[in-house]
Amino acid sequence: MLVVGVTGGIGSGKTAATDRFQALGIKVVDADLASRVVVEPGRPALQAIAAHFGPGVISEDGSLNRRALREIVFAHPDERKWLERLTHPLIAQEILQQIQSSTSPYTILASPLLLESGQSRMAQRVLVIDVPEEVQIARTTSRDNTDVAGVKAIIAAQMKREDRVAKADDVIVNDKSLEALHDAVDRLHQQYLQLARTLEQTS
Repeated sequence: MLVVGVTGGIGSGKTAATDRFQALGIKVVDADLASRVVVEPGRPALQAIAAHFGPGVISEDGSLNRRALREIVFAHPDERKWLERLTHPLIAQEILQQIQSSTSPYTILASPLLLESGQSRMAQRVLVIDVPEEVQIARTTSRDNTDVAGVKAIIAAQMKREDRVAKADDVIVNDKSLEALHDAVDRLHQQYLQLARTLEQTS
């Protein structure tokens, strides 16, 4: 099974790219969604988080209060490490299960932290959706109602653009129209179908 990891900085258009792959009939496993699944009410991880951080991180409806937890872990790096030790193996397990249940010719693993988290080890190929920083800022400020300083802080906290591109097998520079992005995805789709067939024949 060919797995293609897709990543990119904030405002790069990762979702638009993976939506196109999905429209072409390809299963997209979303690491962000997997990270939400593992802390759903009734899951052991949520119970462990409540026991460690106290009832303040649980909302009235019994779900995780993400904002309260985020404030704690951003202010206390040791607490963030504790949380990552708990959740990262569970997220990886959830992603793996979803990949294994995929029936499309190949599978996309979409993750903003694909390279930083080690999730790229689950992929045979890495596709980076890349844009210049000024495009990231313009897109994110108009989309998220965030100020420029806030977006720059997020960009600074992410992997450097050149480092991300250096680790990629494929790169789409998404600084033009949506149609241009779709065309680029369509071309890669044909390559990935061929790669998947080759993998199948050799395995």
